[in-house]
Parts: sequence; structure tokens; C-alpha cells
Amino acid sequence: MNSVAEISLATESDLDGILELQAANQISSGGSLSASFSRSRLVSMMSILPQLVARRDGSVIGFLMSSTCEMSVDIPIIRAMLDAYPSHAHTAYVYGPICVETRERGKGLAQALFAELRRLHPGREGVLFIRSDNESSLKSHRKMGMRVVSHFSFGGVEHDVLSYIG
Repeated sequence: MNSVAEISLATESDLDGILELQAANQISSGGSLSASFSRSRLVSMMSILPQLVARRDGSVIGFLMSSTCEMSVDIPIIRAMLDAYPSHAHTAYVYGPICVETRERGKGLAQALFAELRRLHPGREGVLFIRSDNESSLKSHRKMGMRVVSHFSFGGVEHDVLSYIG
């Protein structure tokens, strides 16, 4: 069945799907995700800010996480991003990670997830990082209206910091 993808708030019943998709897309697995969240961290994030999933036929095929800057400072790569671009907006939040299952890419799911996150955070600044060599992700995020505001190096890899207002 090739049903239309559904975008909605993630629930605890989505956690297994999120964790599986996250694991499959880590750098160590050939993907491009630079950070990994535990089940308990995801539950905590769900209690503070909206976490979004894309589902098709009941299976998680994409996700977009968000967290407060304060909640994320203990993650070394996010700390490096926030040091490189200390947002002046007290309502700023960390966008990401975002991940779409390989066979679902190019169908507008990342844009749909982002549009829903912006709807839920009107007027708030979102801050994210992307590896500087990940041109497809940078291009996709620029198309969504994000702009590069800073750069940092982490683990010998260059990253771009992007920002947008919801």
C-alpha cells in the first residue's frame, strides 16, 4: 500500500520507530546524523517541546526533533554549535535532528515536517547545524528559508550553523 504520509506529534508509541531510523542514519552506519538521543532523552524532549513524526501505514518514516538550548548544552556537538552562535533570543530552540527514511526522500517530507514545526513555534528562532560537506542537506535547508549564521569545527569536521524564525 502506498498511502499518504501523515505528519503529527510523536508519541511514546513512536519511539521504537524513531530509534530505529536514528540508528540506521548515524555516521557509523553510513548516514549523516551527528548525534544520537536515548529513549529517555526523547521522552524528556517530548515533555518540553513538540517532536514530530511522519508515518506511512503506521510506520515511522521520518522525524524532526526539537529541544530547548538549555536542555541540549550537555551534548558536546550542540554545545559547540551554541558557542559558535549564541542566539540572543531567549525563546530560541535547537532544531533537529531531522531524518527521513532513504526510500521516502525527495517526496517533500522534510519540508512538511519543518512547516509543521514552524506552525507550532511562530516567531521563535530555530538554530541547527549541518556538516559543511553535506551539500544536499544544506541545499534543502536553504530552500526552506534557513540561512548560515556561523561555522564551527568539531572532531576535525567543519559544520555550518543555520538559523530561521518560525
